[in-house]
Amino acid sequence: MTGLIFLFMLINFADKMVVGLAAKPIMEELKLSPEQFGLIGSAFFFVFPFSAVLVGFVANRVQARHTLLVMAAFWSMLQFPMLGAVSFEVLIACRILLGTAEGPASPVATHALYKWFPDSLRAVPTAVVAQGSAIGVIAAVPALNWIIVHHSWHWAFGALGVAGLLWSVLWFFFGREGTLVDPPVAAGTGGGGGGEPVPYRLLLTCPSIVAVCCTGFASYWGLALGLTWFTPYLVEGLGYSQTAGGNLSVLPWLFGMVVVLGGGWISQRLKARGVSSRVSRGIFGSTAVILGGCILPFIGFAAEPAIKLAILVAGTAIGSTIYVVVPMVVSELTPQPQRAAMLAIVTSIVTLGGVIAPFAMGIVVQDAATHLAGYDRGFTLLGGLLLVGGIVGLLFIRPEADRRRLAARL
Repeated sequence: MTGLIFLFMLINFADKMVVGLAAKPIMEELKLSPEQFGLIGSAFFFVFPFSAVLVGFVANRVQARHTLLVMAAFWSMLQFPMLGAVSFEVLIACRILLGTAEGPASPVATHALYKWFPDSLRAVPTAVVAQGSAIGVIAAVPALNWIIVHHSWHWAFGALGVAGLLWSVLWFFFGREGTLVDPPVAAGTGGGGGGEPVPYRLLLTCPSIVAVCCTGFASYWGLALGLTWFTPYLVEGLGYSQTAGGNLSVLPWLFGMVVVLGGGWISQRLKARGVSSRVSRGIFGSTAVILGGCILPFIGFAAEPAIKLAILVAGTAIGSTIYVVVPMVVSELTPQPQRAAMLAIVTSIVTLGGVIAPFAMGIVVQDAATHLAGYDRGFTLLGGLLLVGGIVGLLFIRPEADRRRLAARL
């Protein structure tokens, strides 16, 4: 099942990436300003957080395998209108609907995965599935970029629709539901809560969950910028061709894949050796985010395109382990019957960064003296946001203490 869920996330992120990859031809064909293109990037996330919450509550009661199938079939069909004549308004509408369909993807996929693995063994499977996003970009970018260059950006969307429908067929025949049930929150803590649900107000005000939301929000801001603006930065800002810029767009994902898989393995090894979640998840993941925030401000001081590219890749990718930490911390503190909804709520908060970031970058680029200066300023601001988010995580992600506190209040 891990393999099929991995493919699910692979296609999911290729869908997100294609707009940024085709930015230049889309902007030229539709005669868009940077601010308008930023709005297209943000449009994907307009309903994304709300659909994540709604479907998350549904997934508490409906088998995850059914939910995943419906989502994949729906978002695949939404790619095909791009094959015809497309206006700015049509593109906005399709991206909003696609974001609605894909918003619950990550929390529901994670919920389905955790029905197969206990808490102590979740870091590596979570990292593998999370890397469906990176490998989706790595595998899809050369093929999609070739379609964009040799045919048109319209056909790139169509190819993703076909891929999604093929996955839906595979999942229909081979998808299965896990049977593992987690122990209650109070288990092993001396609390008396037993199997009782934890009130959502306690979960949503739990310091560790608030902290992973803050750290995840900052990191997702960077992810949304990468999905929408990384290729335009290379092509328009640094002067690479569409072919070269498109192919180079895999670099943050290649580096991020190594970081996430390696970070997930290290986190799981630390946990297996008895190291606390505070250290193996909170401090470990947050420190990496802080490091990325320290690297990015140097992009404005570099003159050579290759050095700017290296700074951007390192700064945005090195904190990627946080995408493994967030669902594990939420799962550690949430009873299984409430897990899908809580993962969805946290995902909705984290992905609010995607609503704001692409449009904000478009405004910064459009208002700058040069587009390159605008890009550099936008990525420097991202560095500051990562620093703040990482420090919040470093100080307040304390799962063991918060688990005891929740158990005592049941």
